[in-house]
Amino acid sequence: MKRLKNFLKWFVGILILLIALAYITDYNYILKGIRVVYLTGHTTAFIDDHVYFENETIPASSQPQPWPNHSEFNTIQPTERLVETHNYFGTVAFLIIKNDSIWHEHYAEDYGPQSQTNSFSMAKSITSALLGKAINDGYIESLDQNVGDFITKFEGTAMTVGDLSSMSSGLNWNENYTSPFSVTARSYYDNDLSETILNLEVTETPGQSYTYLSGNTQLLAMVLEKATDKQLETYLQESFWNPLGMEQPALWQVDDKENRLVKAYCCIASNARDFARFGKLYKDFGDWNGKQLLDSTFVAKSIRPRFKDSPEYGYGFWLSDHLNKDIFVMRGILGQYVITIPEDDLIIVRLGHQRGSRSDRPFSSDFYTYVEEVYTMLDSK
Repeated sequence: MKRLKNFLKWFVGILILLIALAYITDYNYILKGIRVVYLTGHTTAFIDDHVYFENETIPASSQPQPWPNHSEFNTIQPTERLVETHNYFGTVAFLIIKNDSIWHEHYAEDYGPQSQTNSFSMAKSITSALLGKAINDGYIESLDQNVGDFITKFEGTAMTVGDLSSMSSGLNWNENYTSPFSVTARSYYDNDLSETILNLEVTETPGQSYTYLSGNTQLLAMVLEKATDKQLETYLQESFWNPLGMEQPALWQVDDKENRLVKAYCCIASNARDFARFGKLYKDFGDWNGKQLLDSTFVAKSIRPRFKDSPEYGYGFWLSDHLNKDIFVMRGILGQYVITIPEDDLIIVRLGHQRGSRSDRPFSSDFYTYVEEVYTMLDSK
């Protein structure tokens, strides 16, 4: 018994020392990461983690516009391969919209049409759309306006707002999802996101090549708030959530109850039907039921590669030519997708717990399965 007591004293002492060290070295955000992830039975960020963070609420539209059901709604059964993929990767919502009508809809576990789950990096596409809106509204001159015009830290760097949207900033952000000491982990769990971003430096020539960095989108959000003099969640509600007829309110995670800077590179909690509206908006080149919400040239540029050497990315959107289709995609790290294929008037939304392996292709394996099996379903009519 005495030996056990001595061990417990030693263990508690070491634990207190480690916690104190975390605060002294400004790595105390790791403690929040442990509390949010490991102490809830997870090993990484998860689709329902918004309840452990501060959030801003984006109200539902004052004039909601429900999607109509297609005349063939849910008449075609999903393929065996699609069902296996859903089960293996934990799909909780799967939506096929054909000709602007819901053709197929599936939910699993306790999730449904109103369930809020984390968008993860699909939020990058939405933030890029807000850039286009800010240009429309005259708050920003063009994609070529310098970031330094809004954030003095970056004066003289020649980094533009377009460089942020197209992932070509030259910032020294390390996109590492495994190390608790990475800037990515700090941004997710720390309480002062602005400080983290303003500690970055431009170490490579901006606008020359593509490198995916979440810090680009977060800096873009700070630019947008400076340019519009509005909180980003407010600008999102005014610009898109209300006019697109979103049926449900959404949540956007913020860094802290005092700072309240949204995590623009991730973390909008919404549902499949409302996320799908951004696919329709871009499919129709910024037109929403007769009202031009975004400039068509901005949209066209967004869904085409900026760099020949990186055909998988445009401005805020992922790109694919799978099955010889022109596809643009909103994408999140755990297999969150809004897959839009304009030539077939098709939008596929998938939300869930996991994604497949990447190998050497731009997308993980599950993405290709979803596209292929949806076409198999459509062809079986």
